Amino acid sequence: MSGGLIGWIDFGRDLTEQAHIVHAMTDTMRDRGPDAGAVHITRHAALGHRKLTTPGTTEGPQPALFPARGGPSSDEGPVALVYDGAIYNLAAVRRSLNLSPAATDTDVLLRAYLTHGADFVTRLVGAFAIAVWDARDRRLLLARDHMGLKPLYYHPYPGGILFASLPKAIMANPLFTPRLDRSLMTIVLQPRLTLAGETPLAGVHEVKPAHVITSTPGHGPVSRAYWRLTSEPHPHTPAETAEHVRELLHEAVATQLPASGPCAAMLSGGVDSTSVAALAARSLPYPLDTYCVDFDSDKAHFAPTELRPDVDSPYAAAAAEHMGSRHTTLTATMRDLLDVIPATRRARDLPGWGQFDASMYLLFQRMRQDTTVAMSGEAADEFFGGYPYLFKPDLIRRDTFPWLGDGPRLADYLTPDLSQDGDEKARYAQLLSEVPSLPGEQGLDARMREVLYLGMAGPLAVVLDRKERMSAAQGLHVRLPFCDHRLVQYVWNVPWSMKCANGLKSLLKQAMADILPPTTLNRQKSAYPHVQNPSHEKALVHEAMRITNAGDSPLHGMFDTPRLNDLLRQIDTDQLNAQLPGGASAAQLLVQLVELDAWMRDHQVTLS
Repeated sequence: MSGGLIGWIDFGRDLTEQAHIVHAMTDTMRDRGPDAGAVHITRHAALGHRKLTTPGTTEGPQPALFPARGGPSSDEGPVALVYDGAIYNLAAVRRSLNLSPAATDTDVLLRAYLTHGADFVTRLVGAFAIAVWDARDRRLLLARDHMGLKPLYYHPYPGGILFASLPKAIMANPLFTPRLDRSLMTIVLQPRLTLAGETPLAGVHEVKPAHVITSTPGHGPVSRAYWRLTSEPHPHTPAETAEHVRELLHEAVATQLPASGPCAAMLSGGVDSTSVAALAARSLPYPLDTYCVDFDSDKAHFAPTELRPDVDSPYAAAAAEHMGSRHTTLTATMRDLLDVIPATRRARDLPGWGQFDASMYLLFQRMRQDTTVAMSGEAADEFFGGYPYLFKPDLIRRDTFPWLGDGPRLADYLTPDLSQDGDEKARYAQLLSEVPSLPGEQGLDARMREVLYLGMAGPLAVVLDRKERMSAAQGLHVRLPFCDHRLVQYVWNVPWSMKCANGLKSLLKQAMADILPPTTLNRQKSAYPHVQNPSHEKALVHEAMRITNAGDSPLHGMFDTPRLNDLLRQIDTDQLNAQLPGGASAAQLLVQLVELDAWMRDHQVTLS
């Protein structure tokens, strides 16, 4: 059951007297859960939920209580649960617990918790964020799915804890004052460097993917991993590997399809989205609806870059014809994008990505007119090796993040008191220390295991967060079969020399070759599109100039103004001689600056 959840545990006050705050926190989740809402409040614990109904599912009411109201132990129940997301193996978990086929999703989750305790999450396959309040021992449990597909944030304070699907619910509680953590300016200005669990809000953390957090009076929150990637020798030949990848992906798609229609799929005409859409189209008893986005300015302004060598729409149309889907191309104007950027900011509650968010927001807005469930091929690049930088030896050999490029960093222009010298290198070292290495593995295979792990950290979280926030804000549940943790674990141990023996994602192409059209198989890698518009880029630079020199900007005093002005002049006059990741334009470097200013204004965030 998708939607949004909130919670408040406090042993120093009576929360039944704070019902108006609990309802206000819950109401912030209305976009994510437009269909219904409810709260459960006891003296020291409050849970709230907003619901998005998914067709064909057996959904129970939330907050869910055990025993149910009127049961033998309590009118309110000693155990309460809320969750956001979807459990794809619900039927199997239901059978393992000997429950009736009519048992709802919340029935199953509550029974699983009561039977297995905190370890119940190890039996789940899906995209989920779960909160359980167990009044029997005054224990709060927060859990997040294996890949971190659904968000869950928390703010501990003396005597209590606030938690929610998004920071906006935490910010709706007067106990919390939003402040920008000055020690984390590196990730504020380059979110791809974020480590799991970090946020730029002082005192707000995100539950890490594949982690459970427990909190009891005087003890907590305590975080532990319930799943990790493991490295072991790969036992299969190339042909066997391709066959197994196909089986695992087919199973992931089949289990994530809705039980009844309609169903949609994002379709760019590339290998990833076409593979998922083609498998979905073969499994559904009704036509699949596919969608892509382009821009009205493409004919005049599109210029090939390394990461975006061509536009999607012709390839998507050819792929749709090949699989027989009903296809829609959404053509967005610059005005369309600018009009929804404020809504994309509200969908995130954290500094956003401007027009990169806006085009996806518009696409999901169009898809939501037809369905509440959609499939996506996101994340295959990170697991199967789909980025051009992975094939550049000079970048791979560097003792740093190979995807950062050689361009300037906004963090380099901070004032000395905010500068985080050495932080980027420290983050790189920390991630390298976490790589589950394979004993005896050497050379390129060993290094590429490290490089892929680096890409599966912050960079993957950025694209997954964008997809989740922009879709959930529309009341649309987007499912990501490539993020099935069983598929991810298998592909993790395929050696690089086999995974990309014949170029980008050659293993995936081999696995899917019989159902992909030639236009897809032969296409160069092309990332999710963004608009190329010189007028917009000029406006972006000038907005950055205004912010930099405005005394009333919340960023005032955070940057070395003369040096930052010099950088902006170089960008404005096209004199910045630097290699930016993927061939991006220099103006795009400024998106984080502009969005940070807007975020701090919108949420009245001050610097800690």
